[in-house]
Amino acid sequence: MAAGLFELGQVFAVLAVAGAIALRIGLSVIPLYVIGGMLAGPFVAGQFGLPHVPDSELLTILAEVGIVLLLFFLGLEFSLDRLLAARSRITRAGIIDVTINLPLGIVIGLALGWSVVEALLLGGIVYISSSAIITKTLIDLGWIANDEADPILGTLVFEDLFIAVYLAIVTSLVLGGGTADVNGLGRSLAVAFGFLGALLLVVQYGTTFFSRILDVSDPESFVLRILGIVIPIAGFALSIGVSEAVAAFFVGMGFSTSGHRERIERQLTSVRDVFAAVFFFWIGVGTDPRLLVGVAVPLVAAVVLTTPAKMLSGYLGGRVYDLSEHRAIRVGIGLVPRGEFSLVIAALAAGGSTPVMRETIPALAVGYVLVMSVLGTLLMQRSEAVDRAIGRVLPVGSDA
Repeated sequence: MAAGLFELGQVFAVLAVAGAIALRIGLSVIPLYVIGGMLAGPFVAGQFGLPHVPDSELLTILAEVGIVLLLFFLGLEFSLDRLLAARSRITRAGIIDVTINLPLGIVIGLALGWSVVEALLLGGIVYISSSAIITKTLIDLGWIANDEADPILGTLVFEDLFIAVYLAIVTSLVLGGGTADVNGLGRSLAVAFGFLGALLLVVQYGTTFFSRILDVSDPESFVLRILGIVIPIAGFALSIGVSEAVAAFFVGMGFSTSGHRERIERQLTSVRDVFAAVFFFWIGVGTDPRLLVGVAVPLVAAVVLTTPAKMLSGYLGGRVYDLSEHRAIRVGIGLVPRGEFSLVIAALAAGGSTPVMRETIPALAVGYVLVMSVLGTLLMQRSEAVDRAIGRVLPVGSDA
């Protein structure tokens, strides 16, 4: 008991220091949390005989809660009516984004000699941009009021919806060992989409239910009622082979129609951030830095190939929104950061049955997120210089 409490204390102490460093240097906290986990885990501190944080069942459960709350909050931002109203531009920009970036990651995986399922996991990791990092940076830089914010946020909306379906599929593939027979895979997918279809019906027609269950003035009861719904549903989803993250996303969509969305965000944001921090820390704890050396070549290749690809797809998406060439370039720059959802996919891969899934993909994902979160933030901060550099290479017009 005492040892477990001390280890948990170490987790929060390291997270506090990492957060303070991130604030001081002006970068996202996500890569600092991951690095803190690596340094405090068994592969660094443990190797030197120092007190370290093991990859325990308690830490894993707390990290799972972090995943659930991240996707629950993401679902809060969606309503079917709002999505339908802007569906044309969102769909066009999103299709450009997924058509360019997901196949590129798959091709990189296949070129490394991986299986189709392993390559599909890498495709998702390099495809999905970081909603958390990008949204925060948009606010910090004052871009949120600019014309380029709409295509950036619209593309993120499409990515998040796409990744919900993607996770449902790859969860069935990974839990099936990547080599499941067609009938077995068909049953897994039928269960997954049957469960998610039922959740979608609840979302669509359960507004009155969600409103009544949250109609309580006591803040403690309010928070407990939310957690008492979303976490058991996510846990049940996981027990039947459905992504807990996707289930939480759909529950969040249901609560978004309750009329209590702002109150939920106000009272649960700190809870979400604490558990999300533990999730990023847990990713670091399970990552052996020595494996990063082994994936250095594919990591460099992924960064070099996917950075311009994401910038290109973002630029084309900006043009779908009728933006000028310069503002469209900023859209491409703004979509470069990768973060939380790439790590969610890595965590899923770590539960797979092959060495590539268990070791290589998580290590590559951690290195990729560390590089792309920092690189993407720096590119956004220096967007004018990047714009000028692109203009010297490519024939970009002078419209503002």
